[in-house]
Amino acid sequence: MKTHYVSDLHDGQAVASLFLVREKEIRTSSRTGTSWLQLELADRTGTIPAKMWDNVSAIAATFEQDDVVQIRGRVKFYNGQKELTLEQIIPAAERDYDLGDFLPHTKQDVEKLYAEVREAIAGMKNSWLKRLLTTVVEDPAIAPKFKRAPAAMTMHHAYIGGLLEHVASLIGLSRNVTLHYPGLDADLLLAGIVLHDIGKIDELRYSRGFDYTTEGRLLGHITIGVSIVRDKIRAIPEFPVPLAVLVEHLILSHHGTHEFGSPSLPQTREAVALHFLDDMDSKMAAIRATLEAPAEEDAWTERNPSLRRALLRTDQFLAGKEPSRAAAAASPKALPRKG
Repeated sequence: MKTHYVSDLHDGQAVASLFLVREKEIRTSSRTGTSWLQLELADRTGTIPAKMWDNVSAIAATFEQDDVVQIRGRVKFYNGQKELTLEQIIPAAERDYDLGDFLPHTKQDVEKLYAEVREAIAGMKNSWLKRLLTTVVEDPAIAPKFKRAPAAMTMHHAYIGGLLEHVASLIGLSRNVTLHYPGLDADLLLAGIVLHDIGKIDELRYSRGFDYTTEGRLLGHITIGVSIVRDKIRAIPEFPVPLAVLVEHLILSHHGTHEFGSPSLPQTREAVALHFLDDMDSKMAAIRATLEAPAEEDAWTERNPSLRRALLRTDQFLAGKEPSRAAAAASPKALPRKG
């Protein structure tokens, strides 16, 4: 049974608990020749680096990356961050833990999100697109993965159920956008929203930890997604070829630029709208994750790696807490985008 979580650990604390091994490596100092076992341990609240100095090779042989282990050690601050110095590592049996303790998960109800997506599809007027989306999201081989997959490794919605949460959020955003811009084809935009990241279900591995599958590394989620959708379209007799081209274009162009991995640039109103909605939702999710991280007595957050900047906690700033982080004074650079 898990007793301590990463987010609760503090300097000097003795820890005896279960953690998931995200990374594992034996390192050797080129200066002293000393070897140690370097780990990254994780649970649903975050990750923490860990070191073990004694009996390194023998201990390392007892477990693998993505195993759950029982550790005993102590927290200390090193180079400005928390880490664990370990005294003991014992592989844990599956009966001794709940995997849900180790992988971050959407805070929303997955079945409710899935129902929202299905309801939106049921309300479509374009029968071709309605049939296409239904065959995708209700496919027994796809639906369980669609409900479970993260939307990204680190950038945004990087947790179990993140892809579904992202899609449901975009559906909500699109309703207001299509009302404001009546020239947009609402059904075509909805098709892009549901399908643009569908390749994530096979690009990423998310059973014990988050990583790329071999297919994901070699092809990427855009190519995988187009393949999934193309197969579904072929199975629908007489699906209009021009409509199929527009749907594929939405998937191929949703990252917006060649620099960020789009094989095609957005060249329809719906593709441009999808790109900006997707980009906004991913950025807002990344910001939310940073602002929800445990706060020190400072109005500035830690640097967000995807946004390449620290963020101001406006509630603390308005309450009179003076910003002090040196990182916050740095000029922000161009935002990367991958999602």
